[in-house]
Order: sequence, then structure tokens, then C-alpha cells
Amino acid sequence: MRKIKAIHKAVYSPIDDLETFRAIPTQSIDYLDPFLFLNHHGPQFYRKNNNGLPFGPHPHRGFETLTYVIKGDITHQDSGGGESVIKEGGIQWMTAGSGLIHSEVSSQEFKDNGGEVEVIQLWLNLAAKHKMVKPNYVGLPFGDICHFDLDNGKVNVDLISGNWGENKGPRDSLSNLTMTSIRLKADGILDLEINKKDEILFYLANGELVVNGTEIQKHQLVQFENDDTKISIKANKDSYLILGYGEPFNEPMVAQGSFVMNTQQEIMDSYADFRSGKMGTWK
Repeated sequence: MRKIKAIHKAVYSPIDDLETFRAIPTQSIDYLDPFLFLNHHGPQFYRKNNNGLPFGPHPHRGFETLTYVIKGDITHQDSGGGESVIKEGGIQWMTAGSGLIHSEVSSQEFKDNGGEVEVIQLWLNLAAKHKMVKPNYVGLPFGDICHFDLDNGKVNVDLISGNWGENKGPRDSLSNLTMTSIRLKADGILDLEINKKDEILFYLANGELVVNGTEIQKHQLVQFENDDTKISIKANKDSYLILGYGEPFNEPMVAQGSFVMNTQQEIMDSYADFRSGKMGTWK
């Protein structure tokens, strides 16, 4: 079995009135190359006539964002023309690349009527050769994601990118990442084989699992060694798992604000390009 190197507990870090648990980065872990950032928002109930999610217009460069809409909805808009409303079960995948401005807020319907929100937001690094690719946005509703069942229906896999047996995710990853969400019913069993070279993102959003004999609780991030391929999972309760994996870049990284590049000079250039309007303008 692949050894567990460490178990990191997400820290409570609210944003305005939005309940947030940050799993990466924390005092115990900076990042898992190429996984840079993970915020778990909610679950939280909003009353009628609320302000919704607080992620108004802001720039990005040098990485990708992947957002899981577990409950509620998100309205995406960006300076490259991308726009959509994604509801429960869907995802948003944005390649910031050379830079753009985007916002992720609640729909007017949600702000008017209220409801429950739960969202997971990831930052996925880009290799140096892809840092300045043309920005791109794809919003996928639940029905456009690849879904399949294991263990007689006790394990439901939502495959977003990469291949799993004969199944292929609808999103092509520039970094060859396999990205999923996995819903396990109590007593569901999942056995994985992942290349030794791959770094693994393993975050339990809800529920309780036993992973290679170790009990894992919600809001915990599991960090693995690169010593074996096999991972054995059993669900003690109904659980929701974020699982991703791919080869690390092993490249220099400089992160500042909402830019992630390879050198400090590239960060300075990013701020200059944003101020000069090279990442687009917001209307």
C-alpha cells in the first residue's frame, strides 16, 4: 500500500460572511506540486435577498482554476468572453494562462430566493511552457461530466479529466491531470492504482473514510509518499471525496496575489500587464 506521509486538517478561514475551510496552503503544507490551493466553502444556508458569493472581478495568470459546485450555483464571467451559470453537481474549469479578469458570484435567482451553498475551489499550476497560453473557460453542468459506478453502485465517480479504465473525462488537461469527485455510500469500497510518480490531491469534504487502514475525517487532506501504487478506501459514512493526480513539474515557483509564475520578474511583469489592460477590461 502507498504510505500516508501526513494528514493535514483544513483551517477555518472565513471570507466576508462565507464560511471557508482552507486545506492548501496552511502552516503544515504549502502546496502539492502541481496542486496549489484548495478552499472549501460551506455548506452554508443563505436567506432570501442575500449578497451571495463574494468573488467579484479579480485577475489571474499562470495557472488554472477548477471549481466544484456541490450545492447552490455560481455565475461565471470573464474578460475573455466566458460566461455561464453552473448549478449543483457541475464544475467550472478556467485556464488563466497569459491572464484575464473573472468573477464567480451567485446568480440573481439565488440572491433573491436564498438556499444552501457548498463550493470547492482549486488552483492547478501550469508548467512553464504553458504559463502564457491563451485563456480559456469551460463550464460543465452535471450532465456533461462522465459518471460511472463501482462496487455495485456504492461508489459514484464523477470524471472531469483524464482516463479511468474505458472512461474518459470531458475536459482535456494541459498538465495531463486526472481530476474527479467521488461520492461513496456507507460501506462502499474503492481500490485505486496510481502511478508512483504522480502527486495525489486527496481531500475529504464530507463523511468518514478508512484509507490504507487509517481513519480520515472530513476537512482532512491526505498527503501520500511516492512508494507504491495501491490505495484502499472504505467509507464508514456517506462521503464526498476530491481526488486528483498527475506528475509534478519540479519547477521554480513564485506566487504573489493572484499570479503564479516561475520568477519574481514574471510576477512584476504580470502586475504591469494587468494595470495596463493586457488582461482585458471589466465592463
